[in-house]
Amino acid sequence: MPSVLFTENIDKAVRRWLMTVQDYAIFCAASLANLFRTPRYWADTLIQADLIGVGSIPIVVLTGFFTGGVLALQSAASLAQFGAQTYTGRFVSLSMFRELAPVLTGLMVSGRNASGMASELGSMVVTEQMDAMRALGTDPMKKLVTPRVIATVMALFLLTIIADTLGTIGGSVVAVFISHLNGAQYFSSAYQALAYTDIVQGLTKPVVFGFILATVGCYKGMRTTGGTQGVGRATTQAVVIASVLIIFSDFLISRVMLWIFPPL
Repeated sequence: MPSVLFTENIDKAVRRWLMTVQDYAIFCAASLANLFRTPRYWADTLIQADLIGVGSIPIVVLTGFFTGGVLALQSAASLAQFGAQTYTGRFVSLSMFRELAPVLTGLMVSGRNASGMASELGSMVVTEQMDAMRALGTDPMKKLVTPRVIATVMALFLLTIIADTLGTIGGSVVAVFISHLNGAQYFSSAYQALAYTDIVQGLTKPVVFGFILATVGCYKGMRTTGGTQGVGRATTQAVVIASVLIIFSDFLISRVMLWIFPPL
């Protein structure tokens, strides 16, 4: 008898998980379809771009700069054992452009904005503002979700470029003033190491990550139940799920990119 109950609980959990995945997929498809439907709320998109993009610049600048500094510090110490400290710039630039800048920027913005989207939209759901919008003939998906998705994708793309730049500069500061390397040699090595495939890979990821964190944050907010406690629960779940999906999709994108652009 206990085994039957255990099997039934697993079956219910799997069904619930599959229904959630299906609902989220439909939600994502609707947010993309709204890009081609009128009306388009460009003013809301610009407001969200300012809140998400400009508001995240300080944390992205600090994260990128100190990540590049740590990379330079650790790599210079390791490469010194082989007399290859001149490759420090190459190591920093490849690591930042390919992996660390997109992933860390995505995680930072996810922690800051996915939670904000979930709490904001969740509060509107529990206070019945969504129902009022529908009663007035306004589609909440077009008014609230699609502008956030567009703004997040654009903002994360630009923030990743900022993180790449600051990471390289942070690495140069550490390489020159702590490891006592030649600055011109550092930047020359960093520049020559980058190839077209590295740039494509590094700038494809933030587009996917931006879409993931925006849709997850909005989805959890729009599906909030249980009053104010439900808002807090949705906020926590949005950050956790978005972060896990960003890391998982990073692996998939890296694998696909290596398949499309195999290393020489």
